[in-house]
Amino acid sequence: MRVLHVFKTYHPDTFGGVERTIHAIAKGALAYGIQSDVLSLSRDPEANTVEFDGHMAYKAKLDLEFASTGFSREAFSKFKDLSARADVVHYHFPWPSMDLMHLLHHPGKPTVVTYHSDIVKQKLLLQLYKPLMHRFLSSVTRIVATSPNYLESSEVLQRYRDKTEVIPIGLDEADYPRASQELKDRWRMRFPKPFFLFVGVLRYYKGLHTLIEAARSVDADILIAGEGPMEGELKAQAASAGLTNVNFLGAVSDLDKAALLELCTAFVFPSHLRSEAYGLSLVEAAMFGKPMISCEIGTGTSFVNQHGETGIVVKPQDGSALAIVINQLVEDQALALSFGAAARLRYTRSLGADVMVSAYADLYLSDRVR
Repeated sequence: MRVLHVFKTYHPDTFGGVERTIHAIAKGALAYGIQSDVLSLSRDPEANTVEFDGHMAYKAKLDLEFASTGFSREAFSKFKDLSARADVVHYHFPWPSMDLMHLLHHPGKPTVVTYHSDIVKQKLLLQLYKPLMHRFLSSVTRIVATSPNYLESSEVLQRYRDKTEVIPIGLDEADYPRASQELKDRWRMRFPKPFFLFVGVLRYYKGLHTLIEAARSVDADILIAGEGPMEGELKAQAASAGLTNVNFLGAVSDLDKAALLELCTAFVFPSHLRSEAYGLSLVEAAMFGKPMISCEIGTGTSFVNQHGETGIVVKPQDGSALAIVINQLVEDQALALSFGAAARLRYTRSLGADVMVSAYADLYLSDRVR
């Protein structure tokens, strides 16, 4: 069997959450006798069409970008050729150009859509896009939501509930390096106090303004690893409050991230908007056996972090509530260890890439996509 994955970006151009999900499925599916191709856009398609972990990453020339959406004339012919070779076409939503490819060059074979997120930010453009979106989603064979929480809270998915199932996103522990003791010792010397870690792109929906507000009332260091468009504003907020316990680390290597995940008291993920559809950083924290703090926003974050079991889920944009929880985990080490052990168990049972890949392989080979 051959599966064609379609998304706007992929390795080696970018490797974010959706791209990592595609990679895990394509790599893991080989064990089930399933070959994969990936079609995405690139400014340099010739150089970036590469073999990657047992599958081909094909590129079409990116002509222009508008509202976070890439457009390509070449993609339509590439899609037509690659989909003709495939047994199943697997789309990764949202990407409006993909909808057009599907409708103009319908592959005439089973189609699967992984619905990664509602369109949240582009509200005006969404109204223009809705007719195309619904025509696309109506025409595909099967839709996959990434968590039961998202299926329940998405108005779009509720419309297609009869052909939607849930397959949570999982990560492969083998893809993550382990830090040396020497590296961990260096970080521990730099931050000897208990610290709470955030890792991610500093975007508008990450809720980091609330974390900085909470830092006023906690007896612990707050480490923010990552870069992004909100960095200047967040640093100004921390500086104006005179906070010495908020530390911006910038981008960190995979080894440094592994060291910080091992050393942190807990992982804090204060995203406050539905743009945070799942939270792969939480899966990473669970993999490292760390208690988690997140916010209830009706998405997959509260699926990964089970309140009272693997950590604590608080009201979004409530700095006081967030500070109380952080202080609670500083003071109650037994509780923190209990949450961390449960998080590790949840990862091994439900959030590993092997669980996700097995579910997709079963879907590809089943009558549900026939």
